[in-house]
Amino acid sequence: MGWPNVYLLLPGTAREALEFYRGVFDGDLELHDYAEFGRTDGPGDAVAHGVLSGRVALMMADAGAGEDAVATTGIMLSLLGEEPALLRRWFAALAEGGRVLDDLQQRAWGDWDGQVRDRFGLTWLIGFKG
Repeated sequence: MGWPNVYLLLPGTAREALEFYRGVFDGDLELHDYAEFGRTDGPGDAVAHGVLSGRVALMMADAGAGEDAVATTGIMLSLLGEEPALLRRWFAALAEGGRVLDDLQQRAWGDWDGQVRDRFGLTWLIGFKG
């Protein structure tokens, strides 16, 4: 896995988000809850550590008491250069329950890209060669 790694604290939706992303990107999902880690700063079934590994790797947890959940203004996660059919599929899947910010389209320089904000508030820049 390359650096930096994306590790997000979510407002009680880490399990739902990681399961959603596994459905989009495939991969292996590992979840550990607060009870398993001996944490008492949130519900026992809250995610203390979750990892999606595969072509797309993400790490998430539910924010505990006194921790801020992620706010994603001014940041995009980029998925660039993979096979066009795969990236089109990912774009459509991320848009389900979310919002297309900029349609996936061919640009003046010949490449394709677009932006989508998914149902968990993450903005994705997806693009491939024309």
